[in-house]
Amino acid sequence: MEYLILIISLVGIVFGADLLLNGSVAIAKRFHVSDFVIGAVIVGIGTSVPELVVSSFGALKGNADVAIGNVVGSNIFNVLGILGLTALLFPIAIDKKNMTFEIPLCIGVSVLLTLLALNFFNGTPSMISRIDGLILILLFVGYMYYSFVRDRNEPTPDPSLKGRENDEEIQCILPVWKALLKIVGGLALLITSCDFFVDNAIVIAKSWGVSDAIISLTLIACGTSLPELAASVAAACKKNTQLALGNIVGSNIFNILLILGVSSQVMPLVSADITIVDYAVMIAAAAFPLLFGFKGKIGRVGGAVMLLCFVLYTWYLIAG
Repeated sequence: MEYLILIISLVGIVFGADLLLNGSVAIAKRFHVSDFVIGAVIVGIGTSVPELVVSSFGALKGNADVAIGNVVGSNIFNVLGILGLTALLFPIAIDKKNMTFEIPLCIGVSVLLTLLALNFFNGTPSMISRIDGLILILLFVGYMYYSFVRDRNEPTPDPSLKGRENDEEIQCILPVWKALLKIVGGLALLITSCDFFVDNAIVIAKSWGVSDAIISLTLIACGTSLPELAASVAAACKKNTQLALGNIVGSNIFNILLILGVSSQVMPLVSADITIVDYAVMIAAAAFPLLFGFKGKIGRVGGAVMLLCFVLYTWYLIAG
């Protein structure tokens, strides 16, 4: 029965992601917001809601391995697994803004999380305290503010030059209320389906005798990242690779700054089972888009290498 529910919930995740994607793109087009920002903010945050719910409940139940491992594992899977698969299907264009701000920021917050989690600054046992969490939340607020201000200040084409073709394009875009309905409906379906998926995945994994840390870094992390996978692949299939990239980068920043920030306010997160190797892989994964995208795009070779690295990391966890 668990396997059947697992399959049904996976279908719900994919369908919910498509609704979310269509609604988000419609909002972006109507309000002249760039695809990258709509991906990094609306889709990125929306598809990270399962991680927020799982990590917060993990903290509430005193299970820091689930709270931290879910975020670390999700960030690794988002880049190596999802971005790798997306690039393998359709090469991902990377512009100068991505290379000079969003991707370096993702690397920076990954390093910051590692330093905070391993208590580099005070030498106490591995813990993300409430003060650490408050720092992460404040950084998230600053990131959101900067993203919207920068996008608002971007030069836009003169509406008088767009002519009749642009008018016809706007008329084809969904009305705002329909787009919002799709976003809300897609998010609701994503969260519900993801909840069923994770619950049944844990039952199956427990029956195999796998530890909480391994479950959180692999099965739970991959399960809560399925919305990102579905949204990114759907965006790539529609030739909107900037939305796919923005979704992954935005989700990873959101996972660290807000999810762990909020979770640590619920309960300080103490975990010795998430090791420095896991944090190092997360940092390396965050840097991969810079490594493979310096020529302006992540090609199929880069995608294949990222997927291979994810397989090797998963094998390391299971074999270890």
